[in-house]
Amino acid sequence: MVQSNPKLRLPTSDELPDSDETPVDNENQNFLPNFLLFLLELIWGNRQDWFFGVDLGIYHNTGENPRIPAVPDGFLSLGVERRKGGGSRKSYVVWEENEIVPILALEVVSWTYGNEYEAKMQIYAQLGVLYYIIYNPDFWKRDKHQPLEVYRLVDGVYRRRVGEPLWMPEVGLGIGRCELLVGGISREVLCWYDEQGNRYLTAEERALEAEERALEAEEKASEAEEKASEAEEKANRVQQELDRERQRYQELIELLRSRGIDPEPPIDKN
Repeated sequence: MVQSNPKLRLPTSDELPDSDETPVDNENQNFLPNFLLFLLELIWGNRQDWFFGVDLGIYHNTGENPRIPAVPDGFLSLGVERRKGGGSRKSYVVWEENEIVPILALEVVSWTYGNEYEAKMQIYAQLGVLYYIIYNPDFWKRDKHQPLEVYRLVDGVYRRRVGEPLWMPEVGLGIGRCELLVGGISREVLCWYDEQGNRYLTAEERALEAEERALEAEEKASEAEEKASEAEEKANRVQQELDRERQRYQELIELLRSRGIDPEPPIDKN
């Protein structure tokens, strides 16, 4: 947790711009953080103690100037209001969030290299962000790194963690890459995972899964109804055969009696 200098007059969120106003030059920089946010809305829909920011300024006083924000493509904070004061944040101002810094920051490397592996890493380490994630699907060979790298802060220095999906116990989530059909297009995205390595489904997948379960239940109900109908038909056939046998037996009894033969002689009780 970052401690503010009580002698320093820090600006309020109303006095600060929401970001550095630098435009993205890569679709993934906007799409992927929002994709992770929408997934979190499903996973943690009932929780109110988290906030995920997309292209939003993080104002802090661990750098040279508290008016200069760090602006990751996405970041996650825990233990804060999901909607501050019931409304939307213009930016994330650490000294207005009980000095709670984000627990996770995400950078998506673009065509224009943004020092994700050097300067930004140092900024997030100084700020105290526990997990720093760099996603570099298109330019990892250029930058001599892996497509997805996850770092954890240890004694003020980021150490790379190995494994995918990678479980982050302090966050309560794992993260990794997966290939999904999004908007009718197959593409690689980042996804959240549980501790067992199971990927959390998207809203579309959940809807499809629910539809499949409904169809399966309908098929089972139809099969049960069909079996019940077949059993009823079989029972009717058995009953009809039994009725015919009784009718033939009765006709035989009447024939024998008409010839003076008692088919049912009295029982000798001696």
